[in-house]
Amino acid sequence: MKYFFETYGCQMNSAESAALGLAARERGWEEAESAEDANLVLLNTCTVRATAEQRVMGRLAHYESLKKKRRAGGAPSFTLVIAGCVAQRLGDSLKEKFPAIDYVMGTSARSFFPLILEAAEQHREAIETGEKPDFAFSSSHLEEGQFRAFIPIMHGCNNFCSYCIVPYVRGREISRSPASILDEIRMVGEKGVKEITLLGQNVNSYNWVPGTILDFPGLLELIAEYLEKERSPIRWVRFLSSHPKDLSPRAIQVMAGHKVFCRHLHLCVQHGSNSMLKAMNRRYTREHYLELVSELRAAMPGLTLSTDLLIGFPGETEEDLEETFSLMEEVKFLYAYTYHYNPREGTAAYDLQNRIPESVKRNRLARVIKLQQQHTAELLKGRLGAETEVLIEGISHKNADELITRTERDEMAVVPGKAAWLGHFGHLVLSDLKGMTFRAKEITLTDR
Repeated sequence: MKYFFETYGCQMNSAESAALGLAARERGWEEAESAEDANLVLLNTCTVRATAEQRVMGRLAHYESLKKKRRAGGAPSFTLVIAGCVAQRLGDSLKEKFPAIDYVMGTSARSFFPLILEAAEQHREAIETGEKPDFAFSSSHLEEGQFRAFIPIMHGCNNFCSYCIVPYVRGREISRSPASILDEIRMVGEKGVKEITLLGQNVNSYNWVPGTILDFPGLLELIAEYLEKERSPIRWVRFLSSHPKDLSPRAIQVMAGHKVFCRHLHLCVQHGSNSMLKAMNRRYTREHYLELVSELRAAMPGLTLSTDLLIGFPGETEEDLEETFSLMEEVKFLYAYTYHYNPREGTAAYDLQNRIPESVKRNRLARVIKLQQQHTAELLKGRLGAETEVLIEGISHKNADELITRTERDEMAVVPGKAAWLGHFGHLVLSDLKGMTFRAKEITLTDR
């Protein structure tokens, strides 16, 4: 029996797909090279933006057509599962539009997946999954053969930013037990993982209450001490996403006090105008964000920052946009994920008046992107000639004799090397810059 997954959206979806893949392999299933060879096809979906949801609808239409084609040709069909946030938001109404769907598996229903696999193995019709279960974390989210791993530490979101659908499809915040987190970190370390990323819709609000209260800084301290004591092969730790209202001075102190935490942080600002931040229900001010940046850089010189920027929110003025430009100038982000506002039905902002015309939103977004590109180029040029440690991540698609590496500051560098070096740390000099990627002449491995 073979499975084929398509995963869309955030790193949490990637981690959850990895957990589902492990559950399938534990039952003896194999990963198919394409959907045409699969007995089960699963789409793990994202609904944060309307465009992501529309893409999923297109894929569902494709698989409905593929099912009809198989049946017409007398070939065995396949089980079609839609999972993730689109499944959670639209539920069984998806089956009405796409009857080829066998199962709609929302964000809390992963515990049903072994039953779905069993039904597919026995060539039974779709089973009834009964009541909706409570959310439960998987024990492992490691993609087979990888040396970087995502470790979910919490699920859901309590923030209710006015533009965001996530709290409605992921539910309220649930923190994972520290024992379970450490167990997974130990396990992935034993399998050769060198870097982990702690995941949550808002990692800073992690709070484990049963037995003993442990907040996010406490968890970071616990993880750092564990890695140092056990002399784990895991040398780098990252985390996302971070909400500015919950990033505490103590968390900054813990990061600064342990070298295992990479000197890069994704800190979502969304906008530079206080009036827009208030309308978005972000619950911090521009001034608070800039204070955080100052504290971070004072504690960790050389730290790079990245962010999200949402442009064209209802009521946004040119003055508001100028506030964003000035914040960008002051912070100088290494990179930013930029997008313009699209209304999402079910969110508080959906019915807001004073919507910005599409042409104006696109124009404003283009100006933001242009400024960010200037800042990125400026920061990268300033790093030319620097010596740095990197983790070797992959082989270049353009040249099989070159390796793709990443610094702890989240900069990319290409260097000549051997495939056998994948997953190792090395030392190199950032000697040249092509676009947004550094080049180096040679690398010296530091962990062999």
